[in-house]
Amino acid sequence: MVISLSVVVLLLVLAWIFMRSGGLKFSHALVCVLLGFYLASSSMAATIHDGVTATAEVVSGLRP
Repeated sequence: MVISLSVVVLLLVLAWIFMRSGGLKFSHALVCVLLGFYLASSSMAATIHDGVTATAEVVSGLRP
């Protein structure tokens, strides 16, 4: 668990740096995909899923 959490943090930092640089190359996209796979298998997956679901419900409830 410690190793996968450190990999998630490393990939998160790399994805943030790539996003700030403005360009998305294939290697940047690969880092983002790997981040997604590691986050999905981490203990944070349920919390992230619940947060995204709650946000989607709030946004879908808004009437323009």
